[in-house]
Amino acid sequence: MSRRFRLALCAALLCIPLVAGCGGDHPAVLAPGQGRLHADAGTVALDEDLTSRQVFPADNWWNQDVTNAPVDPASAALISWVSGRSPSNPSAVRHLHPDFGPPPYGIPYVTVSGTQPLLPVTFVDYGDESDAGAPGRPPGYPIPAAAITQPDYIEGGVPGGGPDGDRHLLVIDRDHWLLFETWATQWNPDSARWEAGSGAAFNLSSDARRPDGWTSADAAGLAIFPGLIRYDEAFGANEIHHAFRFTTRSTNGYVWPASHQAGSTSGAPPMGARLRLKASVDLSGFTPEVQRIFRAMQHYGLILADNGSDMYIQGTMDSRWNNDVLNPAFAKLTADDFDVILLGWKPGTTGVP
Repeated sequence: MSRRFRLALCAALLCIPLVAGCGGDHPAVLAPGQGRLHADAGTVALDEDLTSRQVFPADNWWNQDVTNAPVDPASAALISWVSGRSPSNPSAVRHLHPDFGPPPYGIPYVTVSGTQPLLPVTFVDYGDESDAGAPGRPPGYPIPAAAITQPDYIEGGVPGGGPDGDRHLLVIDRDHWLLFETWATQWNPDSARWEAGSGAAFNLSSDARRPDGWTSADAAGLAIFPGLIRYDEAFGANEIHHAFRFTTRSTNGYVWPASHQAGSTSGAPPMGARLRLKASVDLSGFTPEVQRIFRAMQHYGLILADNGSDMYIQGTMDSRWNNDVLNPAFAKLTADDFDVILLGWKPGTTGVP
């Protein structure tokens, strides 16, 4: 599991009183890990198949094809740092690791209807950089009541979030096509309210980026859900057309598309750095779903989104994953199989914006 390292706690505290009750009928809840296809209207679902939906516009940074993007002049040095090389250990190697699998591994996502009641969240660390709700919508987050008492709604698998870990909560309003994400999420039974370290809401049909200097539910200020390796995509009929989220042990500043830094370690890559799997890497020996994942790394790459373990690639919590396949497959790739594309590169530019 990735672990978040922050520079400092924000002094601001955003406190919003909890609304009384949820109101309306209780929606049907589908149990996690059953391989659902498309949930019915009004249903709360885990791991819903969303392959028919466009997650952010095609020109969004997550969906940008970087096959022909230029390599950064410092690529070799950055890969050497990620690999852990030093004068005393000049041949160190970092293997990839799938930071996901069956519960409690990975980050779950929950889909709800547009009528799911919106509940206030009290942000205890980064209130002045958190969203009270989605743009153009009333304040609040559509957190299902089941997240309080049922496992696997929140990263770590603990009902209500528990006291430790990143505890990301990802909720998608499938009708309004909005994404709500929180970090360090916890239900406080004494105060009868949801609390989180930070939170952000995204219109999944928009390219809007968070203000420079702002975090999100992720240290880099990016959305989490679009960067996850998902079971529905890995085993789907089509190629995967987006980058994946990954971590390194520390970072140094940030570059576009990130908006927030969480470290200043000399020699480390910045938040927002993008790695691309080299086209020369032979994928023919992997299973079809793993080939599909690795081809996405060749065309869309990996975006550095948090501090954690080097070359840990994040994906969804889903009981259908088989780590006996994923772990050895990922371990066959190392950081040396990647290039760092030009830091801050985006289409139409020749350098850092």
